[in-house]
Amino acid sequence: MDFNYFLTSYLPSKEFGGKQLYSNMLEQAVLADKLGFRAVSIPEHHLVNLLLVPSPLQMAVKVATLTKQVEITTAIAVLPVRDMRVFAGEIVLADILCDGRLNLGVGRGAFGFELARLGTPIEKSREKFDESFAVLQALLSGEEISWNGKYYQFDPITVMPRPMRRVPMMVAAMAPEAIYSAASKGLSVQTTPLQEAHSVLLEQVDAFKRGKEAAGEAGRHSRLALQRVAYAARDRAEATRSLEFIHDYYKRFDNVFSGPGVVKNGLVEPLPRKQTIDELERNVLVCTPSEMIDRLGQYQDAGIDEVILSCGFGQNQADMIEMMQRFASDVAPHFARQNVDAVA
Repeated sequence: MDFNYFLTSYLPSKEFGGKQLYSNMLEQAVLADKLGFRAVSIPEHHLVNLLLVPSPLQMAVKVATLTKQVEITTAIAVLPVRDMRVFAGEIVLADILCDGRLNLGVGRGAFGFELARLGTPIEKSREKFDESFAVLQALLSGEEISWNGKYYQFDPITVMPRPMRRVPMMVAAMAPEAIYSAASKGLSVQTTPLQEAHSVLLEQVDAFKRGKEAAGEAGRHSRLALQRVAYAARDRAEATRSLEFIHDYYKRFDNVFSGPGVVKNGLVEPLPRKQTIDELERNVLVCTPSEMIDRLGQYQDAGIDEVILSCGFGQNQADMIEMMQRFASDVAPHFARQNVDAVA
């Protein structure tokens, strides 16, 4: 089981500023590379202060200039807000500048607030994503491609320069039926149970396994990457403080993910949530290293290929750096091959 470090980009206030936000993310990416994480993941969101990376490929290239071996994953690039004829060329360029370390995660988007304001209501995003993904695959794999669909109509074109390799792709999906559908086509999948119970996670994993089996030879190399809130705390007190940060963060996340989308001047408003901190704690990986080893063992037993660790929810940078080192030295060595090099 591999470990992928998610570069959470939460801007708690405008005063904190984008320069400090992205500087912190880059410092974490460099450390993840040194510690031996398989990959780092970069989100994409617009017009809000959660998961704020307007251009994930731009960030990926910057990360590549500062690192040596870590894979760089988009988690996820939102296809319905882009023109695939332009985006395909941007992917080729980014993969070249990333020295072939780019792993492209794609999806339809998650926040109705931003999608509506970018011209694609979330109710139509699935349909537009499906066509966009088909167009993107065609443009990256062939030449003189023409199209006559609902969202794209164009005469034969060839994206230049041509890809130097087949860029690995993963499709984001959360509902079991969507996971099964993607896996049955031989596609790798990114998923997350968010803050929901372990039983939800197991349903997602089962859907992927069934889909991969149905794909046969086409799915032989497909992988399941599962994102989960995680924080390897030094002690129980730090775990409790981190859970408070996370619960407060989800007051905002729930607002734009499944709620009314109340946003003022770019800042997502915190709204009351039903899930208690105790309920949250049971579902996420916020605990001491010894407990995390036990709980991650269940993920490995379930057959998850890669765990994407989502750790940053407003904690200070010094605590984040120390936590990453603690995970590398105290947790990761217990899993499979050399996912992360133990550090002193």
